This record gives sequence, structure tokens and C-alpha cells, in this order.
Amino acid sequence: MTKLERIHLRCPNCETQFDSTRLDAVDALGPKHTDFHVDADWQRTLCHAIHVCRRCGFAGSEGRFFSTAGVNYNVQRRVWSELAPRVGSSPLPASERYEFAALIATWDGAPLRSIGDLWLRAAWCCVDEDDVEAERYYRRHAAWSFERSLAEYDSVDRADRAVLTYLVGELWRRVGDEALAKEWFDRVSGEIVDFPEQEWVARWAKQQHDNPREWFV
Repeated sequence: MTKLERIHLRCPNCETQFDSTRLDAVDALGPKHTDFHVDADWQRTLCHAIHVCRRCGFAGSEGRFFSTAGVNYNVQRRVWSELAPRVGSSPLPASERYEFAALIATWDGAPLRSIGDLWLRAAWCCVDEDDVEAERYYRRHAAWSFERSLAEYDSVDRADRAVLTYLVGELWRRVGDEALAKEWFDRVSGEIVDFPEQEWVARWAKQQHDNPREWFV
């Protein structure tokens, strides 16, 4: 059963105190899409994983609001100049919450893989929000972050590279760049380190290269 719990947070950027909701438990989720988006009510899942300060727009996971680490000056400056003006009286949609969190993570020098995950979740939220243009925008940013992460090599575990390479291809496919998508799908086989365990990702990459479509698993 899905349960929501009210929590009290203190913004590490401006010290504003506010209430938010924590997802205490989640119902069993449905099948995954080809970009690993799990079928579920986004209001019960993604929306409650990122919290946003209602005054300055600082956004992040619950742990970021309880962290004793301060917010560096560069992040503070950009939060006030770029995010605060976008905070209104109405709650931000889930996609923008993740966008804010991704921007802050970027300014703070977080690992590219985790930044890409935030952009990807923003795109997933856009699917549920029926915002096609924003979805494409967020997918491009997710793809760029994952590409840079793979280029650093040591930042991605060797066993995870094939899946992440496939995901980059799937992101470009969904953006509409079929040629670039095929280039990334072609790279998947060269990243596999354990074929019996990773046969599925090789199969997915070939399917999306030869006859791209959406299906569920």
C-alpha cells in the first residue's frame, strides 16, 4: 500500500522551514518501458522524491535538506538568480522539481551519472504531464550527461556500461535523432562483459536499431 508521510524540512540555502511529503511505502509497480520508466502514478512516486523550498527554489532529495554540509556560494548565487524567480504560489510540477534538482547538482559538481538520472526522471514526469516539448528537452540533457559520464570511463562501473550505452541510444531515439540513436545501439555489444547476464540489453539494442518500437517487459 502506498503511504505518504508529512515531514518538516529546513532549506540549507535560505533556512526557510516548510512542510513536504515523504513516500513511506509504494504499491507494487507495473512493467517497464524501453527507457526503464516504470508504470505508476507519478504523484505517488516521482513527485515525492524531490522537495523544493517555497522561498528560494532550492531542490533535492530529503537527505539534502537534512545534510550538515552547507551550500557553496556559486550554488547559492545561481539558486537566487535563476530558480527563485520561477517559484510561484502554486506547487511546481514534478518535472520542474527534477529540473531544479538537476541544475543544482550540476552547479555543485555532482557525478554526471546522478545528474543524468535527474534529467531522465524529469522526462518521465513530462510523459505523465503530457508535455512533449519539455520531455524532449529533458531527454537531451539526460543523454548529454550520460554520454559525458561514459566518456570519463572510470565514473561508470564496467558492468553498467552496456545498459547506460543502450539508454543513451534510446534517449536519442525518443528525441527523434535516429542516426545518432543507431550509433549508440551499435556500441552496446562492445560494452558487454557478461553475455549470459546482459543478453537482454544486447537484444533490446538490436531491436531498437533494426525495428524501433515501444514495448513493455
